[in-house]
Amino acid sequence: MKINTLLFDLDGTLINTNELIIASFLHTLNSYFPSKYKREDVLPFIGPTLYDTFGSVDQDRMDEMVKVYRKFNHEQHDTLVTEYETVFETIKTLKEQGFKLGIVTTKIRDTVNMGLKLTKLDQFFDVVVTLDDVENAKPHPEPVLLALKQLDSSPEEAIMVGDNHHDVEAGKNAGTKTAGVAWSIKGREYISSYNPDYLLEKMSDLLPIVGVE
Repeated sequence: MKINTLLFDLDGTLINTNELIIASFLHTLNSYFPSKYKREDVLPFIGPTLYDTFGSVDQDRMDEMVKVYRKFNHEQHDTLVTEYETVFETIKTLKEQGFKLGIVTTKIRDTVNMGLKLTKLDQFFDVVVTLDDVENAKPHPEPVLLALKQLDSSPEEAIMVGDNHHDVEAGKNAGTKTAGVAWSIKGREYISSYNPDYLLEKMSDLLPIVGVE
């Protein structure tokens, strides 16, 4: 069956929010645990929901830590976020060629909208599934299946693209093809170890995969 639908994770896949996320974690954790966390300590926190991460650190103060994180994250957002090379052109081309495009993210809608607007990618996506829309976050298939339903697509016609094992596993669990991005902050070896169907060196590598010249 021909691929006509592409679903993308947002952070670390379409837009480079890594520095923003790392700074937000360090700001929050060092407010509560001075000098305990360094940059390499927070890399494993990229991907899961904030509640999962802060819940594993301190269950009792989880809610307030999430608030501290989001406040800093929103204030610093436009200073620290950039887009990856070839992303804008690739997404624009896919849209012009009639592909159905969606975003599946573990972020809340407000933060997602900020990132899409800043990078002007908001014009291309018909469907955006955020943490606010589902009971279960990736790697559960629910967000991917919801996006497919809203796009009126079947898993066999879709590829889920992401930088984290949550993305690859969510796609596999939902029955789509999967693509990992080699620019994942956790490294190329990390994302390949989850055996995505495709490994992209840059976003434009998607075009030949879906038959666009």
